[in-house]
Amino acid sequence: MHCFAKITIVPFALAEWPWKDELELALEEIFGIEVSWHADVPLPPGAFDPARGQYRGTPFLEALMRLRRDPKEIMLGVTAEDLYDGGLNFIFGLASPAGVCVISLKRLDNRFYGLPQDDTLYFKRVLTEAVHEIGHVLGLPHCPNPHCVMHFSNSLADTDQKGYRFCPDCAAKAKAALCPK
Repeated sequence: MHCFAKITIVPFALAEWPWKDELELALEEIFGIEVSWHADVPLPPGAFDPARGQYRGTPFLEALMRLRRDPKEIMLGVTAEDLYDGGLNFIFGLASPAGVCVISLKRLDNRFYGLPQDDTLYFKRVLTEAVHEIGHVLGLPHCPNPHCVMHFSNSLADTDQKGYRFCPDCAAKAKAALCPK
């Protein structure tokens, strides 16, 4: 089994997103490995489903796999577009054990639901979903602990309840999948 030594965040058509520095620093603190940003890339061709008005998540993972060069690198895609996968109405994110994952910012923002903007809550949600999907890349399944970041989110309320920290069991598994410094 190989280990992961860095995270590269790949923005999909997200040039002016103001949370880049905060996300980079928070992920470095949580995982203890190098985090950097890739240049902005276009949305994957053919990912948009006009019948649903949403983007399929899998083409984002495929695009990230084409960009990935280092087997010790996790590629985290970030998009403002609304994603779905399979028979689900929407997804907050999607991951592959092959080293790639993507999160959608769309439904993490209060304004999507017609509520007032809340930057603190928005960033906490973004970080929670990013850590959750990276956890899947590290091989972690969903956790039964409702306060663990690896708990399944069926709604935004679930995301808000669990937060972005691992429970002790999941933290040990995540640490084991990371390369020692």
